[in-house]
Amino acid sequence: MKKRMIRLLGLFVLLFGAVAFTFAQTADERLKKGDEYYGQLNDEKALEEYLAAAAADPNNFEAAWKACRSLIDVGDLVDVKVKGNDDKQKKYYKDAETYARKAVALNADSTWSHFYLSAALGKYALLLGKKDQIAMSKEVKTAIDKAIELDPNNDLAYHALGRWQRRMAEIGGASRLLGGLLFGSIPKGSFDESAKALNKAVELKPDYINHHLELGRTYMALKKYDLAAQEFEKCDGLAIALTKDNGYKEEAKLGLAAAKKKLK
Repeated sequence: MKKRMIRLLGLFVLLFGAVAFTFAQTADERLKKGDEYYGQLNDEKALEEYLAAAAADPNNFEAAWKACRSLIDVGDLVDVKVKGNDDKQKKYYKDAETYARKAVALNADSTWSHFYLSAALGKYALLLGKKDQIAMSKEVKTAIDKAIELDPNNDLAYHALGRWQRRMAEIGGASRLLGGLLFGSIPKGSFDESAKALNKAVELKPDYINHHLELGRTYMALKKYDLAAQEFEKCDGLAIALTKDNGYKEEAKLGLAAAKKKLK
C-alpha cells in the first residue's frame, strides 16, 4: 500500500509538472506571437495574443505589462466620434489599469510596471470629470517618478513626465484657485520642466516621433515658436514605428503650420 501511494504521488508530481510546463510554454508561445504582431503594427492581434498569454499564465509578468500596453494602443485607436465608442475606449483603459496593477504586484522593481500604470491611469483620467482627473494626477506622477527611479534611461517615462508637467501647468490662475476650492489641492506643473523632460526623452530616443511632437507642443506653450517649428519638422523625416505614428505626423503638420503662423 505504501509503495502504491508513493507511485501515485510520483505520478501526480509528474502530471502536475507537465501541466505547468504546458501552460508556461503556451504563455511563451503566445508572447512570441504577440511580439511578432506588435512588430507588424497589428495592435489588435498583438492584444489577442498577450491576453491569451496572461490567461495561460496569470503570474507571467511580461504578459501582464504587454497586455496593458496593447490595451492602451487599441484604446487609442477607437473612433470616439461613433456613438457608444467612448464607453468602449474607457473600458480598454480601465482593463489596461487592471493589467498594470497586476504587473506591479508581480514585479514592483520593473520600470515598465510603473510606467504602464501611469499610462493607463493617465488615459483613463482624461475621460473622467475634473475632480477625478486631479485626484488621479497625483498617482500618475508617483508612478512616473518610480519608473524613472528604476530606470533613468526610460525615455517613455520622461515623455510621460513632460506631458504631465505641461498638463498641470496649463491649469493656471483663476482656474487653479477655483479648482482647488472645489476639488482640493491641484499639483503644480511647469512648462520649463516639461521641456526639460521631453528633451531628455528625445536625447534617449531621438527617432521616436511622438517625443518631438510633444516637445513641439511644449515649445508652443512657452512661445518659443522657432524651436517648436524645428521639432514639428523633424517628425516628417522619421520612420514609422507604431500604428499611431501616421496620426502623429499629421498632428505635427498642423503644429508646424501654427508655429509658422506665429513666426510671421
